Amino acid sequence: MDLPPQNQTPPSVVISPPSPSGQKPKSPLGIIVPFVVAILLLVAGFFIVRAILNLIKKPDPITLTYWGLWEPESVVKPLIDEYQVANPNVKISYIYQSPREYRERLQNALAQGRGPDIFRIHNSWVPMFKSDLDPVPPEAYSASEFESVFYPTAKSDLRLAGGYVAVPLEFDGLAMYVNDDLLAKSGQTVPQTWEDLRGAAKAMSVCDSQDGTCTAGDRILISGTALGTADNVDHWQDILAVMMLQNNVNLNAPTGVSAEDALSFYTVFTRVDNIWDSTLPSSTLAFAGGKVGIYFAPSWRVFDIQSLNPRLKFSIHPLPQLPTDPTRGEKLVTWASYWAEGVNKKSPLTKQAWNFIKFLSSKESLQKLYQQAVATGRAFGEPYSRTDMAASLASSPYVAPYISQAATARSWYIASGTYDGATGINSRLSVYFADAVNGINQGNSPSDAVKTLSAGVNQVLSQYGLTSPLTP
Repeated sequence: MDLPPQNQTPPSVVISPPSPSGQKPKSPLGIIVPFVVAILLLVAGFFIVRAILNLIKKPDPITLTYWGLWEPESVVKPLIDEYQVANPNVKISYIYQSPREYRERLQNALAQGRGPDIFRIHNSWVPMFKSDLDPVPPEAYSASEFESVFYPTAKSDLRLAGGYVAVPLEFDGLAMYVNDDLLAKSGQTVPQTWEDLRGAAKAMSVCDSQDGTCTAGDRILISGTALGTADNVDHWQDILAVMMLQNNVNLNAPTGVSAEDALSFYTVFTRVDNIWDSTLPSSTLAFAGGKVGIYFAPSWRVFDIQSLNPRLKFSIHPLPQLPTDPTRGEKLVTWASYWAEGVNKKSPLTKQAWNFIKFLSSKESLQKLYQQAVATGRAFGEPYSRTDMAASLASSPYVAPYISQAATARSWYIASGTYDGATGINSRLSVYFADAVNGINQGNSPSDAVKTLSAGVNQVLSQYGLTSPLTP
């Protein structure tokens, strides 16, 4: 038997020592997974905490720019302050605007993208601002709510493309002012119809003739009523328009005998009765001076008259109507001319703007605005636009006559006193109606005057897509 050599080393065998715990060592995956889970939990926690903080933190502050008209900041500021307390993230910047060139200034600002968020427009301006007005959202007023809250004229005046585009904060129109002393001296009563008015006006008139009666060429000392011209009768446009509406004239296409009769009657006080002419002062100045018996104007003219003659004794009454003929089923027709708040369609804050208008148009806010106006020294505030507030003004000698007519009031685009500028729809239409009045006073036939008038009206309205007939 051969033995291995003594100097040869046996083969080595490597044996790994056991782990101290007696377990197999962990793989790299077993270490990474828990780490990833922990990271995911931390990330999820971060987003959850941030979401909670977003829910409880205050919204970013915003500023709503509001171009106001007629009401000074002293009247509106208390309501703005009240709203800002309840909505601390909202600031209202109220900028009082001069009525001079207001329409052009507003349209230019809107066209240039620097217009206000909220602005006031006349009810007849909707066609001129149709591309600028944001629709009233249901959160402010649903269609049915709008129609039940505001007077019927708003339903037709402030509607565009099937929705409403402005909210009225006030109502105004036309009423009959009567010099109480002149009426009593004449032995007449307050007229109820236009024929009554004509009789009372002739009885109150005094000229420089030997017996005081008025014939052609006489100088008028006291006019029974300021009617018949288109240059010195303030608000002649509204007066003539409501006469036509009462006589079932379609103002979008004023043609036929009804339009001729209305023009003839409006001018009869100058052409036939000789109790008003263009040599006299404006009707407002003449009435305030005690030289006119009956005068027609909106409610805000009270302030002018009281300022011009605080001692004048006058009363305000609803508009005369046509003699009633039950067989024709006539309805009362009165006049509306008022202002409403709209929202800039391009504003990034339309939601907040409508929320503020909703607040302003509430019963409580309108009442506070009215009271604040009185507190500044005015005889009354803006007459309420809401039907559910009519009763609260029923005893006001200045406002009640307007509110009593609100339910039957209608309007059109020839409204006076809107300062809509030479290119505005009110001013452009007024030119054609003035030509018709002047033509008849100069001896032209009513038929010719109406033909020219109708052509002019069609020319203006066609530029706004308004040639569809109005319902009489």
